[in-house]
Amino acid sequence: MDGAKPPAGGGKLELEEALLQIVQQHHQQSLRQRQQTERAKKDALRSAVRVADLLVDAVDGGVQELFVNEKRIELEARALLSTVARYRKQTDQWLAATNEINSVLKEIGDFENWMKIMDFDCKSVNAAICNIHQS
Repeated sequence: MDGAKPPAGGGKLELEEALLQIVQQHHQQSLRQRQQTERAKKDALRSAVRVADLLVDAVDGGVQELFVNEKRIELEARALLSTVARYRKQTDQWLAATNEINSVLKEIGDFENWMKIMDFDCKSVNAAICNIHQS
């Protein structure tokens, strides 16, 4: 039995080496895992930045298109306002001309009426003179 027992100092040394080896393996695995985690973290960060850039580009493209459309609408609105102002001025001129024509026509009508009255008065005076002359 004494031969079956390992020497007291030798068994302790082997156990110490085995524990040291386990600690080293654990340390190496931890380093590998930490490196993998760092790589995954960097990849995730790059992917997130890429997604953010793509989203910003997509939104910027839409915003840019909206901005261009807004400018075009503003230009068209200004052109439309200018056209409306021109038409309003032309309509006012036509209205003034129409009112002037109406006024002239009224004056012509008034003059015609006055002429009829004068004609009637002249005929009445002429008839009265004829009656006086015949009497």
